[in-house]
Amino acid sequence: MAQHLHIVFGGELVTPSENVFKDPENIHIVGIFPDRKSAYDAWKTEAQRTVDNAHMRYFVGDLQQLMDASTSDPEAQG
Repeated sequence: MAQHLHIVFGGELVTPSENVFKDPENIHIVGIFPDRKSAYDAWKTEAQRTVDNAHMRYFVGDLQQLMDASTSDPEAQG
């Protein structure tokens, strides 16, 4: 079975209507997870923990898509 990693991260946004972080250097990396279900569970925990702050937002990212894109882009291979 192929590994399909996900990352959960978040932080305070400049405005709730746009996905632009107020302080990108202090983005909270919750973790990297081996499957979508465990990533979703971690996302939900953080989202519920910060529900009273409309500027806080957490995301689930698909690392497999990033890894696949980097192997198909010669410039990304450094």
